[in-house]
Amino acid sequence: MSRILCAWSPTWAIANWRRRNPSDTSPDTPPPPFALLETVRAVRRLSAVSLEAARLGLRVGQKATDALALVPDLATAEAEPDADADALTALADWCVRFSPAVAVDAPDGLFLDVTGVDHLWGGEAALLADFRRRLSANGLPFRCAIADTPGAAWALAHFAEDGAIAPPGGQAALLAPLPPAALRLETQTWAQVERLGIRQVGQLMSIPRGPFARRFGRAAMSRLDQALGREREALTFRRPPNPWFARLAFAEPISAPEDMARVTADVAARLCARLETEGQGARRFEVCFHRVDGKVLPLQVGLALPGRDPVRIAKLFAPKLETVDPGFGIEVVTLTGDAVEPISGRQARLDKAREATLAEGLAPLIDRLTNRLGEDRVWRAAPAESHVPELAQRRARPLEKPDAAKSNEARPWDRETPRPARLFRRPEPLEAVMAITPDDPPSQFRWRGQTHRIRRAEGPERIGEEWWKGQIEDVHTGHVRDYYRVEDEAGARFWLFRAGLYGDPRTPPKWWLHGLFG
Repeated sequence: MSRILCAWSPTWAIANWRRRNPSDTSPDTPPPPFALLETVRAVRRLSAVSLEAARLGLRVGQKATDALALVPDLATAEAEPDADADALTALADWCVRFSPAVAVDAPDGLFLDVTGVDHLWGGEAALLADFRRRLSANGLPFRCAIADTPGAAWALAHFAEDGAIAPPGGQAALLAPLPPAALRLETQTWAQVERLGIRQVGQLMSIPRGPFARRFGRAAMSRLDQALGREREALTFRRPPNPWFARLAFAEPISAPEDMARVTADVAARLCARLETEGQGARRFEVCFHRVDGKVLPLQVGLALPGRDPVRIAKLFAPKLETVDPGFGIEVVTLTGDAVEPISGRQARLDKAREATLAEGLAPLIDRLTNRLGEDRVWRAAPAESHVPELAQRRARPLEKPDAAKSNEARPWDRETPRPARLFRRPEPLEAVMAITPDDPPSQFRWRGQTHRIRRAEGPERIGEEWWKGQIEDVHTGHVRDYYRVEDEAGARFWLFRAGLYGDPRTPPKWWLHGLFG
């Protein structure tokens, strides 16, 4: 049976604002009534109120002018809902030390799936106490509850005694005395319930299901069933459960570089042991260092081939550890493996000779280059479906197999019409080009100030533009190219072309150099 912890802060926006704007008042001085303001349809209203302001009768949604009339010394500031949402998301990431599955209940709550983890604290009560203690130490006032369902946990956190824990299967008794608002009913349904004089959830439970659905609607029935566990409620977890996940928590925070390198190797060994047991390997790994202040510092590395060698993975992370700022210390480190694929074990030769395939020999080098220089700087050219030279190739992973991306794989390059392995980023203009006839290859040309006399030549190979990708009015002979493969007297080989056709006065032909043969 699943167990859900719901955490809710009635003054989340106020607490978050005060964390971003520390006050200079003395700790012995009681804080003044405070509220955040927002503009709703050209009217200034209260978007959040502090506990002191709520005791004086102020409420969310009230006009700012009315609030100042009631409480003249009310302190106000502009609401920042985006900053509140970002802070709540960061808090959800921090909650990974209590549960790997955390869902944000915007704008001021969290759901934690604590199924099967409470024994690490010695029970649900101890887990909840530790959770609340750490939140309070950071100045975050939260009300918490644990129940079998998200609906029941939400109701207990908002309307029951703070810290309520429903026994497994016993949430109905705790929900019965709560007001109907605990079921998160829609506004119209809530108004109808009030008109009928229903003041407790227990009264709704006693109504037969048929009349209940006809009177209050299917949505209200669904809310009641979700709270009681008769109907499942889906939560969107911030971190979906990943089967390839390893975690280490420390009794005392660490900050020394050698300690961070050691725990990175330890968590890699733990995850790779699972991968090896299942006969799997991962292409990408992400290690996250969770600081005591709640900030998460992630690092990523990638492999050219699926792997599970913890020593190799730790060495790839090592150069990046110096970029991690431990702050006041790291209390949790996690490692996640992505792009997991089956890999088979390889039997070594009996004579202990080291024989590896070409791919296996290149993989460690490619991994080091990729993680040091970036994935966009280490690649190989693969064919793409286009007859235009600069569009006839795509960037592929260095060791990608042809069948790894069949949807993107094109026909191999034509060996009868070879191309240079690398083309210029932009074709470079040629000068002093001489040809016997317009359709003949050039007999000489000048490039970068040096004159080249042609000894051998092949061509022409005529290539037109992809006219179907643009407007038909833009098609003209200036986009027609005649390519030649030529070799000069020194043995250098060039790939050049003439753009345009002779006889068209609008676009006189020009010669360009597109690439060099090795």
